[in-house]
Amino acid sequence: MRFAKLVKYRSTRIFFVFMIMSAILAVFIDSITVILFLAAVTVELAQLLKFDPVPVILAEIFCANLGGAATMCGDPPNIIIGTALGYSFSDFINNTGMIAGISLFFVVLYFWFCFAKKLKKSEAYLEQIDSFPDPSQAILNRTRFIQSTLIFLLAIVLLVSHAYTHLTVAFIGVFIALLTLVCAGSQAKDLLKQVDYKALLFFVGLFVVVGGLEETGVLEIVAEWIANWSNGNIYLMVLVILWVSAVASAVVDNIPFAATMIPIIRMLAQSQSVPLTTLAWTLSMGTDVGGSATPIGASANVVGTAVAMKAGYPISWGKYCRYCVTATLLVVMISMVCIFVRYV
Repeated sequence: MRFAKLVKYRSTRIFFVFMIMSAILAVFIDSITVILFLAAVTVELAQLLKFDPVPVILAEIFCANLGGAATMCGDPPNIIIGTALGYSFSDFINNTGMIAGISLFFVVLYFWFCFAKKLKKSEAYLEQIDSFPDPSQAILNRTRFIQSTLIFLLAIVLLVSHAYTHLTVAFIGVFIALLTLVCAGSQAKDLLKQVDYKALLFFVGLFVVVGGLEETGVLEIVAEWIANWSNGNIYLMVLVILWVSAVASAVVDNIPFAATMIPIIRMLAQSQSVPLTTLAWTLSMGTDVGGSATPIGASANVVGTAVAMKAGYPISWGKYCRYCVTATLLVVMISMVCIFVRYV
């Protein structure tokens, strides 16, 4: 709300600021968490300012996934890759962070080109912005607000430092949830009622399907095909790993795919004398960015579309893919060029 007031409640400026905010927050916080609250804030502002929140939410989802690609704690595939291969937070920020930063510039321009004109039409009535509520009025209980802020900051610290504390992201999530419920006191039941259980059940079903693919060896066959087809050529290895990871992550959850690919890139690095770091950053960008292409490609996508639907703004597959597939192709191309120039 402070940012909205700072940009004089203009939807085009809110659109720009929230894209950048989504990417920056996802650098330090899991992209799912970022979208969970940022999409809700976007809906609240949209209802107040009478603009369509769907374009903003789509851009936020994509930017959150892109920002999450920049660090080890931003996206679940990065946590898996970093933990398995022994990379740290700084390793990711210096490598995938650079690629994500360059890509973000072009992604913001792309979404601005797609939606700015449409959003600008809603600014015609903004002559009486002085009558809009002050951002501080959004805080209904200052004590609860301070408690929530401290818990939120604790979550950031734990997520950033988990490589050193050896606490799993799952443990951190459960711990923060329990701490929130304890601080909520008598309001804990109300918080539990507001949990989106439909989205949780969707995740359960999705991982059951993916587990089936793993057990039947489908993902292993795809990974082995990449190793055989590249035949020792590092350019082909990067090309195949990046594009296959991106396409596969668009239709299959990117977390198990990243886990399946790790032993394959290890084998390629040892047998073909290819730097493991080059293949690791390629896999990271492919899985993180490719998951943005469809509503089910990454967990943040499911959460963002679920928040929009719950507020009465359903996002169809056609509408989502129309804009995000093009943005995904753009970022994958930029990633490929950056990897070729810097590492090959």
